[in-house]
Amino acid sequence: MSIITDYRNYLMLERRMSPNTVASYCHDVEAFLESTGLEPVAVQTSDIEDYLGSIKVSKRSSARLLSALRNFFDWCVQEGEIKYNPCDNVDSPKLGKYLPAVLSVEEVSAIMDSVDLKSATGKRDRAILEVLYGCGLRVSEAATLRISRIDFEEGFVDVIGKGDKQRLVPLGEMAADAVKAYLPERPVPAARPYEDILFLNRFGKPLSRISIFNMVKKQAMIAGIHKEISPHTFRHSFATHLIENGADLRIVQEMLGHESILTTEIYTHIDSSTWYKSVLEHHPRR
Repeated sequence: MSIITDYRNYLMLERRMSPNTVASYCHDVEAFLESTGLEPVAVQTSDIEDYLGSIKVSKRSSARLLSALRNFFDWCVQEGEIKYNPCDNVDSPKLGKYLPAVLSVEEVSAIMDSVDLKSATGKRDRAILEVLYGCGLRVSEAATLRISRIDFEEGFVDVIGKGDKQRLVPLGEMAADAVKAYLPERPVPAARPYEDILFLNRFGKPLSRISIFNMVKKQAMIAGIHKEISPHTFRHSFATHLIENGADLRIVQEMLGHESILTTEIYTHIDSSTWYKSVLEHHPRR
């Protein structure tokens, strides 16, 4: 479908969205157009509402789908394909506050210690886990992390995040040691483009996000952790533990690469007694 091709180019070249986001948006739009059998110019608000009502997904998935469709039809209006966005009068599903699972410090340590360091794969997996937790990286950032962007001497990692935005993240001692232990065991890159990619599979190719996801699930099972976790759980736990230990929310925001402080506030799993103590200590009328 040529209009999808044009839309994909717009997302990549003008909006500079990540490949994963582009693929997700285009998939959602294609699925909608194929299901309804309509051209964009013929789509009405009722078609959007009927489609959202017919699919069996969670409220969060429905909201994400509506966002993708709204973005697509905004682009169609911008391009002069249609006169108005049929999503404008569609209400988004009401979502509760989403709080992902968080690991305790002891649970993080248990997962780290469950890795078999006798093998090259084990050393690699331990390094991935240490970087996910120690630097708070997204799984896509860990999978594409480059050796040339790690400064062991200064203790920083230069991360390229969403929208190709760059940020510096401190590299903790344990994460640095794990990466250094893995480097001598790192497979020979299968092709020149992979020479600078830190984490490779046994064939010398970059790891996929799914591979990292499966590894995290496996290590959690070995460690006896029965929570529903993913690579993002380490990022969430990293932020939560920082804030619980007194880190400034703005600093955590910068480290995570969040544009809005409101996004970072999702990670504040601080119990009421911690907030109570903090307020009393800093209150002007204490």
